[in-house]
Amino acid sequence: MKRLLIIITTIIIGSSSFAQVSREPVNPNATPEAKALLARLYKSVEEGKIISGLHHNQLMMPNYMHDLDRIEEASGKVPMIWGGDLAWDAWQVVGIAAREHARGRIVTIMWHVNRPFDRTPRVDFRRQTQGKFSDEQWNELMTEGSKMHSMWLEQVDSISNYLKVLRDKNIPVLWRPYHEMNGEWFWWGDRKGENGFAKLWRMLYDRMVNHHHLDNLIWVWNANAPRAIPNDSAMAYHLYYPGNDYVDVLATDVYHNDWKQEHHDQLVELGEGKLIALGETGNLPTPETLDKMNKFAWFMLWTGFSSDRYNSLEQLEAVFNMDRTVNYNN
Repeated sequence: MKRLLIIITTIIIGSSSFAQVSREPVNPNATPEAKALLARLYKSVEEGKIISGLHHNQLMMPNYMHDLDRIEEASGKVPMIWGGDLAWDAWQVVGIAAREHARGRIVTIMWHVNRPFDRTPRVDFRRQTQGKFSDEQWNELMTEGSKMHSMWLEQVDSISNYLKVLRDKNIPVLWRPYHEMNGEWFWWGDRKGENGFAKLWRMLYDRMVNHHHLDNLIWVWNANAPRAIPNDSAMAYHLYYPGNDYVDVLATDVYHNDWKQEHHDQLVELGEGKLIALGETGNLPTPETLDKMNKFAWFMLWTGFSSDRYNSLEQLEAVFNMDRTVNYNN
């Protein structure tokens, strides 16, 4: 009996701890708007809702407009979340983000960043974002005072200036930099250990929060759904997690129609009650799948994936018109 009581007590304490995770932003100086957005997301999940989103790739405007038209044709809906990328024409992205926020949409921004030493006017995705970055170069990046670290600081300081424009307009941003870090396709990807990606994330957080005072950011740590595909694998989430003190939302990207319950459940466990989300999707999950993965706060369809090759009109209608889907116009 004594042993049983100990087990029950342990379960109760563990459950209580899980349920009482802080719902405040990890940045203690977060703006009222950032706090309100995070609270809104928690409330939405509590109510059994999931918020729709669409990534806006300004380099593929015809595709993005086609996506909007096709979603509206299928469901009569417009996604609530607008997604942008600061890697290309950041001024344009900031301007569109401000406009979409003024319309009442939620803004999420990512950063397909080039390597610290790349100095071209435009990011070359294949040669830079997915370019080679040796272990020696990585270790130099992690070393404060090194040339590589200094170049990285310049890079972060430059992109922070764009985010300050949104801060000064009181616009909260779901900020998801260095995404898919558990994959092997970006220069920052698959960096394990204490000197690996987790340290890079904490460095970025420190520079943006404590130096630049970007208090409008909600920090979205966005991995890829683990998978074993030759030369395209993604490893376990926990190997790259910087800790709950540096993350507001844990997200994952799911492509190849590779929907597994563990993609959801492992994020719930890792975050210990923090919000989780579908940062990017290609093929949309079915409503039945989302009913089981009921802790995702939002999903965001990637530009170009509304086509029949990935999602039929019937599939789009089924997901965007679920009773629990929160769209811009419902």
